[in-house]
Amino acid sequence: MAKQWIKGAIKHPGALHKEMGVPKGEKIPAGKLAKAAKAGGKLGKRARLAETLEGFHHKGHANIRNAKSHGEKMAHI
Repeated sequence: MAKQWIKGAIKHPGALHKEMGVPKGEKIPAGKLAKAAKAGGKLGKRARLAETLEGFHHKGHANIRNAKSHGEKMAHI
């Protein structure tokens, strides 16, 4: 398995938000995401990947994306 499979899986960042009509920076509602995950095509694939990646975030750990954008150092890295 590739070391950075997530990086390769996300080819168009923000495409799911745009396709679902949710503004960038806002969280996609769980119900809306679950409904989209049942759909076929690209929308369904992107929604299912989003549900998978959502489970990777653990409570108590800093959000890496926000920390990098604000220039903060990560304590656990």
